[in-house]
Amino acid sequence: MGRKWNNIKEKKAQKDKNTSRIYAKFGKEIYVAAKQGEPDPESNRALKVVLERAKTYSVPKAIIDRAIEKAKSGAEENYDELRYEGFGPNGSMLIVDALTNNVNRTASDVRAAFSKNGGNMGVNGSVAYMFDATAVIGVEGKTADEVLDILMEADVDARDILEEDESVIVYAEPDQFHAVQEALRNAGITEFTIAELTMLAQNEVTLPEDAQAQFEKLIDALEDLDDVQQVYHNVDLGE
Repeated sequence: MGRKWNNIKEKKAQKDKNTSRIYAKFGKEIYVAAKQGEPDPESNRALKVVLERAKTYSVPKAIIDRAIEKAKSGAEENYDELRYEGFGPNGSMLIVDALTNNVNRTASDVRAAFSKNGGNMGVNGSVAYMFDATAVIGVEGKTADEVLDILMEADVDARDILEEDESVIVYAEPDQFHAVQEALRNAGITEFTIAELTMLAQNEVTLPEDAQAQFEKLIDALEDLDDVQQVYHNVDLGE
């Protein structure tokens, strides 16, 4: 499972830093989560997950507060949650999650991004069966054995615990996301380098250099779409 989560996150944050696009996407996601339930993370688990992710990307408090206040105000801005599946160069696989107020526009934009960058859209279920929904939580300052002891003491299950670069990464079932964090917090850990609910490929593939360059263009084209929130794939992009 060595996906180098810190490298992936840092590359994405660096890519989005100059445009603040990542902040806009978080603002939308926080608003949607807050509107679907109580605008309080203690009683709204979906909102709590989004806020935990936002912390690891250093999303400004003002953006978080603005999105939650917008939900509290009863704003009638409605978004549909969509998932697209498709294939990139050399049979690579992608899952694209979007939030949109215009389904036709988003479908057209996603399809165009695939077709212009060596990929093609698939039908529902054509790719997702090769991915597992997974909670990924990263911490620093502990060894994998220490984290394992903390989770065992709290009777919390994990699929795997790996040391990656300077972090320890916990892979767990999605419904263990909060339990893992709570166990680590009770052990004195207050900051997380990663806090994601993601789709993890069961098997990664390595592409030849030319195909990888094309694949990265496809990823960039999808992530540049305002309606796209997350792109998951099965390609080992290295560091």
